[in-house]
Amino acid sequence: MEKTQDQIAKQNLKGCYIKTYGCQMNVYDSERMAEAMAAAGYRSVDTPEAADMIILNTCHIREKAAEKVYSELGRLKPLKDKNQDLIFGVAGCVAQAEGAEMIRRAPSVDMVFGPQTYQALPDMLNELAQTRAAGKQARIVRTEFPAEEKFEALQLQERKPITRLPTAFVTIQEGCDKFCTFCVVPYTRGAEVSRAALDIVQEAEALAAQGVKEITLLGQNVNAWHDRETGTGLAALLRRLSDINGLARLRFTTSHPNDMDEDLIAAHGNLPKLMPYLHLPVQAGSNKILKAMNRHHTAEHYMDLVSQFRLARPDLALSSDFIVGFPGETDNDFEQTMALVAKVTYAQAFSFKYSPRPGTPAAEENQVDEDVKSKRLAALQDLLNKQQKEFNESLIGRELPVLFERKSKIEGQITGRSPYLQPVHVYMNETALGELVTVRVTGAHANSLSAVALD
Repeated sequence: MEKTQDQIAKQNLKGCYIKTYGCQMNVYDSERMAEAMAAAGYRSVDTPEAADMIILNTCHIREKAAEKVYSELGRLKPLKDKNQDLIFGVAGCVAQAEGAEMIRRAPSVDMVFGPQTYQALPDMLNELAQTRAAGKQARIVRTEFPAEEKFEALQLQERKPITRLPTAFVTIQEGCDKFCTFCVVPYTRGAEVSRAALDIVQEAEALAAQGVKEITLLGQNVNAWHDRETGTGLAALLRRLSDINGLARLRFTTSHPNDMDEDLIAAHGNLPKLMPYLHLPVQAGSNKILKAMNRHHTAEHYMDLVSQFRLARPDLALSSDFIVGFPGETDNDFEQTMALVAKVTYAQAFSFKYSPRPGTPAAEENQVDEDVKSKRLAALQDLLNKQQKEFNESLIGRELPVLFERKSKIEGQITGRSPYLQPVHVYMNETALGELVTVRVTGAHANSLSAVALD
């Protein structure tokens, strides 16, 4: 069969493989890296073996994140041994934290660049090529914090047409000024910076024109976003996005209790496109522990916010984050967390044992015994899992709009997301993929729902 010009051109392009770790913001960043690499003459490939460049886009949130990256580099090293022209790049938060140390520890790495510098990938590749052409060893480290330059580059970077999913992420804010004592984000992502409102709206309009029906706005403290020109907050941006034709759903994550305002709370009651699901991390129910975490809110403040949100939107489902076994946490402190969970009731939550992050203040404090942490985490997760099960079961018999995204593992089924973000499995024709369909929930599982389509 004769190849088309497009097939021949694609065959001649170099291949780039990107492995993504961690949060939705890293997923978004990886997509933008792929577009930057396309501008530099690279196509995306699905395996490291097919690549001329490998990028590990890393996350520093989990325990021993850096060591896991070094292990992965060790596993990939044989590819470099076979092909000395293969380029290894490490991006993201581990790259930001490690910097030149990664170059020292991992001789196979050619480029180390933080989450605020990937827009310069074509320039970095040119520098690498020119240095090598001059017969010199080239290894590049870029760990500055030019978030505004990154946002300006995103403005000029055209999003690829969406051919798989009717959902998309859009980063609107980066960095954090909160300095929670357990967290590395201020050190790896820098200070809080808001993206220009017009750029966000234009990106959302372009995505809607490509068939995207749901957008999730991303930020380390997404509700700290503010318009650079007017000073208005996230609620005003959500109202502007709600006016975009074709967009049916809006979400945002992750929020901080201290950045909630009355306008954003009210938006959950008067913006139909804003989904009735809110991820609002509390971390602990003890004011003593919250103070030690430098959270700048109390359990009472958090509970008051929950009440205000549920008054504005009675069907709102809540999600949260919890850290168990923070330094200095007593049995009584932990029981206060359990009491808060019992009062709030969550549709979903993420809970973890505290693990020290090098360079953060809490890493130097007296640590709770690991066995105690494990027992407390098990008790908390039992309660959270019970609440999630009860919430899912409460939806049986309800009619819900579901946005279908992909084929299920079971033949004949397709899977979408409810307004509350659960996966919903339905026996339906694949022509419904990418569409919003009203279904009736017939079954509840630990992390998903079953349903039938309504005629």
